[in-house]
Amino acid sequence: MRWSGGRRSGNIEDRRGMKGGVVGGVGAGGVILALIGYFVFGIDPSTTLSTVSAVSGGEQQQQAGVEGSPSDEAGAFVDVVSTSVDDVWAGIFQQQGERYTPPKVVLYSQGTPTGCGAGQAAMGPFYCPNDQKVYLDLSFWNELAERFGAQGEAARAYVIAHEIGHHIQNLTGQMPKAERMGAKGADSGSVRLELQADCYAGVWVARAGQVSSGQVSLDPKDVEDGLRAAAAVGDDTLQKQTQGRIVPDAFTHGSSEQRMRWFQRGVKSGDPGSCDTFSAARL
Repeated sequence: MRWSGGRRSGNIEDRRGMKGGVVGGVGAGGVILALIGYFVFGIDPSTTLSTVSAVSGGEQQQQAGVEGSPSDEAGAFVDVVSTSVDDVWAGIFQQQGERYTPPKVVLYSQGTPTGCGAGQAAMGPFYCPNDQKVYLDLSFWNELAERFGAQGEAARAYVIAHEIGHHIQNLTGQMPKAERMGAKGADSGSVRLELQADCYAGVWVARAGQVSSGQVSLDPKDVEDGLRAAAAVGDDTLQKQTQGRIVPDAFTHGSSEQRMRWFQRGVKSGDPGSCDTFSAARL
């Protein structure tokens, strides 16, 4: 994957090294619920935290990190890739006569307050629709390689593009559709939401070299790495790892085959219109 020298927007909030304390809000109980939901049931942590926060009625003390372009290589990679993803979507929105507002990408260590409750590294990367920010603890890159076997920069870029895909869904009103359809099950709104975000990540891959940050480009080997990452986090694969059996009724993200197929669909078409999982008869 080629990204060195790519445009950097500096739309990063760096909280690494800051303590992720919580004042009021969901507290430790909400974090535990989110972790149980993620590792046992595969439930999106932001969904759990948002629910717990709403029930508790508390608020968290928000932290202000250092905004701008990080100086380290790991931070620079996130800056360049997220800028490229934003540039692609800005162009798509412009073609449709609309204006794109990019999400802030928050880098943190171990834990941090978010608009959806307490964020923890064990949750993996996630998008919070309440504050329109993508949260990423870079230690996840190690887990992606060691636990899921998805190595390489392209696999990491897929994760970033997928999370920004959730921001696109938030801007375009897709999230309420998912909520109405339910959060669990092979045909649930949650699965359709995640598969659409996979497809949106593929759209970025297809268009990355066509935008102002065109120094970012991916070759066929990089696409394979992206497919491997999509397969690694399929519900069936994760369920086999954690409980030794596959339970489709508990799916929240889609099977490995589905995630690869929708990601590849975005890569081949480069058209977000081909990513309408909510109207698809077959996922």
